[in-house]
Amino acid sequence: MKDVNKIVLLIFLVLLGCTKKTGLDTNTVSSADSLPIYLSLANEDSIPFKIKQNYNLKALNIILSQKDDSINKVNLFKVANRYYNMSDWKAYFNTTKLILERSEKSKDSVHMATAYTYLGDYYVSQSVSDSAFMNYFSAEKTYLKIKDQINLAKTFLSKANLQYNEGDFFESEITVFKTLSILKKEKKVNELLYESYNLLGVLYNEREEYKKALEFQNKALQILQDKDIASEFQYKAASLNNIGFIYMNMSNYKEAEKYFEEGLQEKNLFQDRASLYAILLDNLGYSKFKMNDSDQLPDLFYQSLQIRDSLDLFSGVVSSKIHLSEYYAFYKDTAKALELSKQALTLSRKTGKLVNTLEALKQTAAVDPKNASIYSREYIKLNDKMLKDERKMGEKFSRIAYETNEIKDQNSNLQEKNKTLVYVFSICTLLGLFFYVYKTQQAKNRELLFKQQQQIANEDIYNLMISQQNEIELTRIREKKNVAQELHDGVLGRMFGIRISLDSLDKLDEEEAAIKRKKYLAELKNIEQDIREISHDLNREKSELINNFIAILNKLFENQINTYNSKLITTFDPDIKWEEISNIVKINLYRIIQEGLQNCNKYASADFIKVELKNVNNVLVLTIEDDGIGFNTKKTKNGIGLHNIEYRAKECKGTVNIKSVKGEGTKLTVKIPIIPNIYQHNNDI
Repeated sequence: MKDVNKIVLLIFLVLLGCTKKTGLDTNTVSSADSLPIYLSLANEDSIPFKIKQNYNLKALNIILSQKDDSINKVNLFKVANRYYNMSDWKAYFNTTKLILERSEKSKDSVHMATAYTYLGDYYVSQSVSDSAFMNYFSAEKTYLKIKDQINLAKTFLSKANLQYNEGDFFESEITVFKTLSILKKEKKVNELLYESYNLLGVLYNEREEYKKALEFQNKALQILQDKDIASEFQYKAASLNNIGFIYMNMSNYKEAEKYFEEGLQEKNLFQDRASLYAILLDNLGYSKFKMNDSDQLPDLFYQSLQIRDSLDLFSGVVSSKIHLSEYYAFYKDTAKALELSKQALTLSRKTGKLVNTLEALKQTAAVDPKNASIYSREYIKLNDKMLKDERKMGEKFSRIAYETNEIKDQNSNLQEKNKTLVYVFSICTLLGLFFYVYKTQQAKNRELLFKQQQQIANEDIYNLMISQQNEIELTRIREKKNVAQELHDGVLGRMFGIRISLDSLDKLDEEEAAIKRKKYLAELKNIEQDIREISHDLNREKSELINNFIAILNKLFENQINTYNSKLITTFDPDIKWEEISNIVKINLYRIIQEGLQNCNKYASADFIKVELKNVNNVLVLTIEDDGIGFNTKKTKNGIGLHNIEYRAKECKGTVNIKSVKGEGTKLTVKIPIIPNIYQHNNDI
């Protein structure tokens, strides 16, 4: 079919050439008849960019000369699409703005919403995330107004992808679930369902919730059984790669290898999506490398690098060079490893992708021990910057949504001013009540969804935290059994033998008995020493058998001491009966301490940090105190970290108090009532 189209286009070009040579009047050809031909030519891959651009401009001029109606706007969108396909971003933006202006003038909500979506896509291509979010949000409001559920779901999905790319994983997850709640009521939306499940799988993989990530990726694969989904998008290969990547993150490289190899077998993958083909090659190579399987290595890395370099996929090039650097470092070619890691670092700095730069810094520090401290400092600095940027972007998205709603409310109030006061008051009261009920219900649903997800996350965290401690406990039990066997089979047996031997001395003369008695006494001293050593070991183990939760906290404190320069002092009240405290309280308490230490490290510049846990009248009191720079609690707004602390304390029916003065440090006090959990004696941390 593509060959037939090319033949038709060539015939048209020949006719155009003949027209010029014979001097025929081109005006005899109707502009309306020429429009579809120009649009088709502008979308033809085999034609050079400049010529396609010229055909699209001709189509645009014809459309602008026609009457401004719905069909006219549809044709303008076709022009914008062709500019998008040829990456002529300036022309794409100008055309879309023109459509939006015309739609606003004619109060055409349908095309207005589509134009907002197109503008959102434009700002995504230019990496201007706040403007992209604002336009998607405007499209969302318009689609809600005209009750266009399918396009509303598409807009939600675009917004969710934007939030994911900016690191706002929680809000992205909520937006995807909004999409799914719409799609489950609609028909023939399998492609959107696939994209939603796939994004959820990617989100949970980022949050290291691998079980849920695999669940949603497998759901996405099931959707692909629908033959109506176009095969040229290579969705199946993408899902196979994502599943393999999850297994790779789980260090199950053998399983990951199977999925990457299966993905590479997809028909026409290289022709349809060369970039995905390169990703699969690189991931397959890395899985083999992690399993010490040198088959096809380093060829897989170099094949991927060549494709990515030819497509100007700079992030992919950085990833390939980092993997090659790891490969050569493993095989002791340090010079080659350092060269590749520095190339990756230089390229990542040019592109400005902080994630790539962090990976490159990490690898360069590993292969260049002499300068590792320099790279490590830069890594810490950039990592802090990235986290701050992600938080700021999340807050900016929320502010845009809030401000947009505020502007719309103000405009509505201005329109109502010409009506009678009673009418205005009645309508506003009803609208306010409806809005309040709607928002309250929406907030409850959102909170319920959040709590459900948080409960699942807490359970996963709990299982991860106790699994290691259970292993330690099992090892201790085995060791105690070994000691018991040693006492029974070794020490007691030896003592019994000496006792029998001592009994036999009565039958010997005094001189011979004295010699053997000394020998037996020496053996008794050896047994005494063995028993003393076993006793010391058991007493030392008993003193170290602290509560599992305390062991988990100590691991957190040990990491704090090893990573930061500030002095850390910890105090635990021995009167706290941890076995009577619920796991939910322990998990939230752990997270509060973790967030408190993180705030001290990032903002306080403290030389001294004190963490204290005590039982005061059956109330668990946590105090985190530092001698840092402090802050004004009245003027400074609570950030996400402090909000999280307050939320977790509230979940445990507790309270939070913060005292701080500039230059005099900060003191965080959390009080949580101790409510015994009689159902949890067998599963305590």
